[in-house]
Amino acid sequence: MFYVYRVYDIVRIPPEMFDKPLKEAALISLREKYEGTIDKELGLVLAVFDVNVSEEGTIIHGDGATYHDAEFSLLTFKPLIKEVVEGEVVEITDFGAFVNLGPLDALTHKSQILDDVLMYDSRRGALIGKETKKILEKGDLVRIRIIAVSASLSNKVMKIGATMRQPFLGKLEWIREDLERIYGKKEEKKKSKKK
Repeated sequence: MFYVYRVYDIVRIPPEMFDKPLKEAALISLREKYEGTIDKELGLVLAVFDVNVSEEGTIIHGDGATYHDAEFSLLTFKPLIKEVVEGEVVEITDFGAFVNLGPLDALTHKSQILDDVLMYDSRRGALIGKETKKILEKGDLVRIRIIAVSASLSNKVMKIGATMRQPFLGKLEWIREDLERIYGKKEEKKKSKKK
């Protein structure tokens, strides 16, 4: 899920940026400070924009920089447990599939892809169902449910675990087939009742 937050902070403008307009210098400093960071409450910070900075600043003894009150917006990405999202499979390994969700990839372990034993075909780069013969490979579009999120604030790493084993999840093609089978049976029952 993407969010936009309005944030207040004090921005440090170093002397080497004194030749730039204050708003531009503040934006550069705030981007360096925030973009790419992970916050447990906000999630992964993707962008800083819409900066308003006070023209009055403070100088601290021993530091040539100026400090200004600033108000700005943050665009963040915070995956939520139980959230259903769609993405593209970007990598298949012998242990599962990585699905791109935009700014981050989610791992779906092979035990969470199908109610079937999956075999890894290294030549093809695909996971294949032993009984169903369903194939999952790079480039497939899938619908997944997020089941785990862990963030390492110090390493700036966020890991996402996902499942496809619940109803109406998985490769979009499989979902369409399931819906056609379900609604096709309902239509057949309606026709047989009319006779």
